[in-house]
Amino acid sequence: MTVMPREAREWTVEDLDQLPDDGLQYELLDGLLLVTPAPVPVHQRAIGNLYVLLREACPPGFEVLLAPLDWRPDPRTSLQPDLLVVRNDDVGPTNITAPLSLAVEVLSPSTRRKDSVLKRSKYEECGVSAYWIVDPAEPAVLALDLVDGRYTTATRATGDGVARIERPFGVEVCPRELVSPPQL
Repeated sequence: MTVMPREAREWTVEDLDQLPDDGLQYELLDGLLLVTPAPVPVHQRAIGNLYVLLREACPPGFEVLLAPLDWRPDPRTSLQPDLLVVRNDDVGPTNITAPLSLAVEVLSPSTRRKDSVLKRSKYEECGVSAYWIVDPAEPAVLALDLVDGRYTTATRATGDGVARIERPFGVEVCPRELVSPPQL
């Protein structure tokens, strides 16, 4: 995780919109610019496999979307969860501002702290109903539900175990299957 040098004032979403499209991921967290390099193949494999799984289970009224897509809950925050689930009515023309039904982050060495601590805290603070953290290195899935304004562990699975997840809708996730290459 890199923080771009800047004068003393905080970054805003308007500043973010002026940055170049250079292959890096730019996010804002409470006015702090976060820059992340492009992901590695196992990260993208996990996202792709989870996207297919969520799309197949997604009920009417919800939509599963992939990064890069900005979620902007306030003028000083613009985050790009690896996957997100929103109500159809909450999808705007350029970004999402309503609380998410689900945010999913797939960890990588450069994003582990940002995803596990910083983004988790912001998602919790802004009322994101469910937050999943996928660790392709272990492999593991941790599903958190927002209960009384705080995240609580709904389920956790590792390796060949199965996480039976109910929020935002029912789905079963096997961590090893998320990171395994397709069988031809």
